[in-house]
Amino acid sequence: MIEMSPSLRLFRRYLKEQGLPVTHQREAVAQVVFTSAEHLSVEDIESRLRSEGDRIGKATIYRTLDLLVRSRLVVVHDFGEGFKRYEQRLSRGSAFEHLICLECGRVIEFDSWEVQEVKAEVTQEHGFRPIRHKLEIYGLCRPCQEAGVELPDDGLTCPIETV
Repeated sequence: MIEMSPSLRLFRRYLKEQGLPVTHQREAVAQVVFTSAEHLSVEDIESRLRSEGDRIGKATIYRTLDLLVRSRLVVVHDFGEGFKRYEQRLSRGSAFEHLICLECGRVIEFDSWEVQEVKAEVTQEHGFRPIRHKLEIYGLCRPCQEAGVELPDDGLTCPIETV
């Protein structure tokens, strides 16, 4: 039986309000996301479900994740890896900034009062009311650097040589 966390209770209420059935599969997928501190891919979720003895197909996982995102209990991230990652929104700190390793895919969250200050200054200067923001910095994490991984510098170059 699935332990009834506050997030899971909110998800059950959302499903009922939408006239959708509350199923074991939906609750199991939601619980995996709600109990993780990581940014999970569909494959991560499927693997965790299997390790708990649940055989839930990817189509059901995708549909449940869509419902979780629409319920605003889960946020979806696209870090340019070719797939999306999901994380719970409740019971978290206010970290909206991410460091993304291009080698191993590790995602490190951090919170920065300096970023918050810049956001406040810029939005006030332009009379803009912010709803959300994100900062993503791509590169190599420390373990990958220590392992000798290097990324090619394939930036844009100007075809006209300047001396």
